[in-house]
Amino acid sequence: MILLTGANGVVGRRVRELLVQEGIPVTAVTRGLDEAPQPENVQVVRGDLFRPQWIEAALAGVEAVQISPRATGPGLDELLKLAVKQGVRRAVLLSATTVAYPAGEARFAAQFQAAEDLVTRSGLEWTVLRLADFAANALAWAPQIKAGDVVRGAYARAASSPIHETDIATVAVRALRGTTPAESVYTLTGPESLDQEEKVRLIGAAIGRELSFQELPPEQVRHGMLAQGLPEEVPARLLGSLADYRERPGPTTGTVADLLGRPALTFAGWARDNAAAFGR
Repeated sequence: MILLTGANGVVGRRVRELLVQEGIPVTAVTRGLDEAPQPENVQVVRGDLFRPQWIEAALAGVEAVQISPRATGPGLDELLKLAVKQGVRRAVLLSATTVAYPAGEARFAAQFQAAEDLVTRSGLEWTVLRLADFAANALAWAPQIKAGDVVRGAYARAASSPIHETDIATVAVRALRGTTPAESVYTLTGPESLDQEEKVRLIGAAIGRELSFQELPPEQVRHGMLAQGLPEEVPARLLGSLADYRERPGPTTGTVADLLGRPALTFAGWARDNAAAFGR
């Protein structure tokens, strides 16, 4: 049995799908409702992991736990103690490249570093996956692309190596199953560095339209996001990282290819996989 925190997130959903394909029982932990029909070997449990004492019973028979720090928040330490108590063997943590390659506000990298410290000292076998920005973050542009041919945002030249969620999930499944070396930290990125303009162009190619990126002042973007009702943390994370990636691109590693024995999936491929989300 594998237990997934953040099971409805971009990575959590894909990990669940891959585990189901391999016939591995899954306990999917979610804070919200998940009314979709589930395969026989998937159990959905609902609760707030910021206060995780309620989950102790669900940890019985679990071999490995995938941890999303945003899902566990301040409850991570207690969750790990409960996991040890219930005989869980290993933990796989979804961390961020900003721990080793600083970008954006230091407080956000510090949160991931704190989670890493808790996991590596927990007494469980552990694997830390430091992740580049998700290719799926580009889905935030979908409303603009459906409405027209111009994507408006900050820092057009900010460059990173976005990673396909399938690559993250494939590595995570191997770590959860114990087929990668324990006590390992892996920095996972996509195969190529792309700025905002290049990402928009590749989405356009995937949907058969010529799209362009129009740069706006960061504060205008921030105010627009807050006006949509997004919490302050969202534009703070986004704009802080983009500002730094404009000056110094995010890392590009070959770790996915090394671990999986095939090239990492490209952003162009991700755009084709998700063309329907952009109105194709």
